[in-house]
Amino acid sequence: MLRILRLGAPGFENADAGRDWRMPDDAVWIELVDPSRAEEVSVEQSIGLLLPTREEMAEIEASSRLYQEDGGTFMTATILVNADGDLPTAAPVTFVLTGQRLVTIRYVEPRAFAVFAAQAERQPSLCPGGAQTFLGLLDAIIDRTADIIERTASEVEAQSRAIFSRPRGGAFEQILNRLGRAQNINSKARDSLVSLARLLSFASLAEQFEGDRDLRDHLKSLQRDVQSITDHASYVSSNITFLLDAALGLINIEQNAIFKIFSVFSAVFLPPTLIAGVYGMNFEHMPELRWMEGYPMALAMMAAAAIGPLLWFKRKGWL
Repeated sequence: MLRILRLGAPGFENADAGRDWRMPDDAVWIELVDPSRAEEVSVEQSIGLLLPTREEMAEIEASSRLYQEDGGTFMTATILVNADGDLPTAAPVTFVLTGQRLVTIRYVEPRAFAVFAAQAERQPSLCPGGAQTFLGLLDAIIDRTADIIERTASEVEAQSRAIFSRPRGGAFEQILNRLGRAQNINSKARDSLVSLARLLSFASLAEQFEGDRDLRDHLKSLQRDVQSITDHASYVSSNITFLLDAALGLINIEQNAIFKIFSVFSAVFLPPTLIAGVYGMNFEHMPELRWMEGYPMALAMMAAAAIGPLLWFKRKGWL
């Protein structure tokens, strides 16, 4: 899909790329969302630049993600996607600054893009040029990432209370699952912040920021925000690691207590078992042998001996 935001326009317009299609002169933001080859070629011909393919965007080398070519500044960052879903992922998104235009290429739907696009439609003054649109979009991405990390930190705090205030014998499975998911989201968010930090540092080399002090100040402000959020993400990660270790330690303590109980029972019943093993049924006079209710009672006692420990284990939370 090819969408274009024109200067002062109240919203995006969808473009039907073809042989005769030409880029509007007042285009400020060109969005390529899961583009076809025809749409890529149309945009390349209009801006005079070769756009990176999906495979090139996925490369992790800095030289493949951050470079300048033919007057354009190409920057690719990893953005956290679907953080609220069951399968959060991190996907590459490319930003291209050329003249007064911003070109974005993506194959995912980050929420920050939708949020900023809605703001731009309500306030066209937010996008007077490609550089301003670029910074506004990065601002939305960084805010979204910060919100995700704050929510993750709140979830980690809730699990911390659950670990240290849980009743003895309570299940750890749900707690460990939630901590694992929090660690997964936090690590992907931190990877995204690291890539954004590199992108912002490289963006200062773009010609669009050379003569505009306000833009450079905004860029430096975003760099400071990314650094502070990265530090917070590192703290959350270390806290998750501590809680995982604490949970595993408590599990080991409870398991040791259970084995201690079994050891005590084994020691208590070992002497009677020894005596029964030596003497067994080697008695001449055993009244129970001629007792009519003896066999049913023995069956009942065996059933009780089997079911009783199971009920006790379940009450203790061991099953």
